Amino acid sequence: MKKYNKVTPEGTKDLLFEECLVRRDVEKTLRDVFSSRGFNEVVTPGLEFYDVFDPNFSGIGQEVLYKMSDRRGRLTVMRPDSTMPIARLAATRLQALPKPIRLFYTQPIYRNNPALTGRSDETVQTGIELLGADGMRADLEVIVTAIEALGKCVPDFRFELGHAGLFRALAEQLPISDDLREDIRSAIESKNYASLNRILDGLEESRPVTAMRTLPRLFGGEEVFAHAEPFCSDEKSGGMLEYLHELYRSLSRRGLGDKMIVDLGLVQRNDYYTDIVFSAYVENCGDAVLLGGRYDNLLGCFDFPMPAIGFAINVDAISKIMLERGTLYSVMPADVLVHGETGFEMEALNYASTLIEKGLKCENSLFETKEKALEYAKTRGIRRVDCIGDRVETINLT
Repeated sequence: MKKYNKVTPEGTKDLLFEECLVRRDVEKTLRDVFSSRGFNEVVTPGLEFYDVFDPNFSGIGQEVLYKMSDRRGRLTVMRPDSTMPIARLAATRLQALPKPIRLFYTQPIYRNNPALTGRSDETVQTGIELLGADGMRADLEVIVTAIEALGKCVPDFRFELGHAGLFRALAEQLPISDDLREDIRSAIESKNYASLNRILDGLEESRPVTAMRTLPRLFGGEEVFAHAEPFCSDEKSGGMLEYLHELYRSLSRRGLGDKMIVDLGLVQRNDYYTDIVFSAYVENCGDAVLLGGRYDNLLGCFDFPMPAIGFAINVDAISKIMLERGTLYSVMPADVLVHGETGFEMEALNYASTLIEKGLKCENSLFETKEKALEYAKTRGIRRVDCIGDRVETINLT
C-alpha cells in the first residue's frame, strides 16, 4: 500500500520561517484593530456537530464538509465557518451579557474544495461579530472596522457593497422553483451572463425578469442607484435600495474615493445573509480577501433571536500578498551564541537566561568544542559567541 507520510493532504501546506512571521504579524495587526474597538476574543472548537451547519440555513453544501462521527456515532464536521459556531456559543454561553455583544476570532476553517481550483481546504480567518444591534450605526461600525483592519495590511484594496435582500425581493416575484432561483443566484454571483440568459430566456418577459438580467451589470459608483430605481419600484425592494444608498453616502465621507464600488449583483453563497453584504478584493488575488454582511435571522436558528452583522478576513491570502510584494520578513539570527565548556553546561544555560532577560536573542551551543561552536556561529550569521568556563570569553565574529 502506498504511504503518504511525506506529503500533506491536497489543499493544505506547511508554513516555514518567513511565512510564519508574516501570518503572526497579520494576525496581531488585525487583533489590535478589533480589540481597540471593544471586541473580545473567543475560540470555538475545530470539531462541531453537523447540525450546527444545517444546510437549510447555512448555505454550505454537504459536499464541502469534512465529516466524521464521534464515539456515539453522531455526525460531526471540521469547522467550515466561524459565524455559526459563534452563534451557537452566544446562544448557550452569553445569554446574560448586555447587548450589543462584540466578539472577534482568529481560527482556521476547513472546506473540501474541488481539485485543481488552487484554493486551500484549510484557511485561517480572523473577523468580528456584532450581536444584538441593528440599524445604520451598527452597519457603519462594522464596515468601518473592516476597512480600517484591511487598510493596515493592504491599503490598495477594492471594497464592494451590496444587498442580499434585494436579490431575494426581486427573485420572489419570479414564478419559478427554489432550485431555479438558486441557479439564477449562482449565475449572478459569478457574473455568468450566458448561463443567466439561458435560464431567463425560458421565462416570459416581465419587470422581474429584466431586473434579473440587469442585476449583475449594476456595479460602479453612485450612478448605480439611479440605474436600479426602475427595477425597485415596489415598497420592499425600494426601501432596501434607499437604505443601501444612504449607507453608501455615509461611507463616502470616509474618503475611500474609487476604492468603494456598489455591486447589486453581490449575492453571497451563505444563505444566512439577510441585508447588506460586502466584500473586498486585492489586485492579483482572484478570490475575495474579506467577506461579510448582516445576518439577522441566524441567531433565531439557535433559539436566541437577535440582529447581527460581521465579517471574516482571509489571513492566509493577506499574508501571501504581503510576501509576494516583498514586505520584509526575515528570520534573524541570534544575537549571541552561548557555548559552555565541558562541565559548565548549566552555567552556560543560566548565563543565557540573564542575557535573554536583558532583551537579547540567545542560542545555546550544543557542540562539544569551542571550535565547532564558532564554525556553527559563522554559518548561521551569529556575530557574537560567549564561551562560559572558569571565566566568560566573548568572541566577536565579523
